[in-house]
Parts: sequence; C-alpha cells; structure tokens
Amino acid sequence: MATKTADSKGRIALGPKFANKTFIIKEVDATEFRVIVAAVIPEREMWLHKNEEAMAMVQRGLRQAAAGDVVAFDPHEDDPLLEEIDD
Repeated sequence: MATKTADSKGRIALGPKFANKTFIIKEVDATEFRVIVAAVIPEREMWLHKNEEAMAMVQRGLRQAAAGDVVAFDPHEDDPLLEEIDD
C-alpha cells in the first residue's frame, strides 16, 4: 500500500508501471475509489465478443494458424472457388 497526494488538479501519479494504460475509475463512496486496469474493445468489434459461436470459430482459426495448419491459396488458381463462394 502507498500514500499519494493529489496535485492541484486532482491527479495522482500511479508510476511508470501503469504508463499508457486505460483504467476504469469506480467511485465506491465519497472516500473510496477503485482503479481497474481495462482493455477497450472498439464498438464495431463488440459483436464478436457477444457471439460465442463466432468467437469460438475465430479462436479455432487462430489455433490452427499458430500450429501451421493452413491452406495454400492462389487467387489465380483458385478463381473458380471464389466464384463458387460468391454464389
């Protein structure tokens, strides 16, 4: 635990360990605040985090890619496949 004093603008320095991070500041009551390190998800990507099936598919694909389980793709050779997908 540490004691810090706020400056004239009400700021408290947390130190370099927390530099460039995003936080949620929750006011518990008039004398207590909770500082929570947070990650921000762009609104246009939020659907993926709410859709369990889609997220599972993305995670499976990432695991496959990390394991080198990928399919070679040549847009010139695979043009008929592209046409099939567009149908």
